[in-house]
Amino acid sequence: MTAATPPPLPADLNEGLKRLKMAAMRRLAPELLVTAKTQRWKPEEFLRTLVEAEIASREASNARTRMRQAAFPVTKTLEEFDIAASSIPPATFDYLSSLEWIRAAENVCLIGPAGTGKSHTLIALGTAAVEHGHRTRYFTAAELVETLYRGLADNSVGKLIDALLRNDLILIDELGFAPLDDTGAQLLFRFVAAAYERRSLGIASHWPFESWGRFLPEHTTAVSMLDRLLHHCHTVVTDGDSYRMRQARANGGTRLKTN
Repeated sequence: MTAATPPPLPADLNEGLKRLKMAAMRRLAPELLVTAKTQRWKPEEFLRTLVEAEIASREASNARTRMRQAAFPVTKTLEEFDIAASSIPPATFDYLSSLEWIRAAENVCLIGPAGTGKSHTLIALGTAAVEHGHRTRYFTAAELVETLYRGLADNSVGKLIDALLRNDLILIDELGFAPLDDTGAQLLFRFVAAAYERRSLGIASHWPFESWGRFLPEHTTAVSMLDRLLHHCHTVVTDGDSYRMRQARANGGTRLKTN
């Protein structure tokens, strides 16, 4: 036997909740009214349950919106990260996971060879930030520079940067995978300078800081960018064998031979 369908809300009450955009209340109120009458809830208990349901629904909706706007290329979480197989010290990982550095407008730089967990860590920290209410945006370095380049045509670079800095955390992955021309380097510097002490940046690069001149065409640009980036920064150096290579060998692949 199925439970009886609860009677609908009176039309005026339903319309009022609709105008106030209380979708969760509209959905749950009919059934909760029956429960409240049956179990003789106090009025404040009924109201509290409705309010909590509406808040939870809105928070979940906002989290889905933030996750979509973050534009992560894949799904990665801190819980999935194998800290035992990583070169990141557990205490460092715990601090980064606390997200205190975002609230302090500090930066994180992940430096190390390919396959040592930089992108996973970066995206997982971004995912955790979204779940804790922070507006987050992910880019590869090439995507960010291309986005800023588009602002040159109509002189809207400043507005683009201001819009990006409405996020609490901006993640820049794969910095240094491709060299930048003079204009691209200046645009990237302009963005980093604008974010300085205002928003948190998460950077991942396979180049150590002393080698950034290899993909930034001017030494002065590299020094100036690093000066702002590293002033309030937590640097994490990753090393070891590539996770992807280890996975390939575990699945029957062989180690690449070198001459």
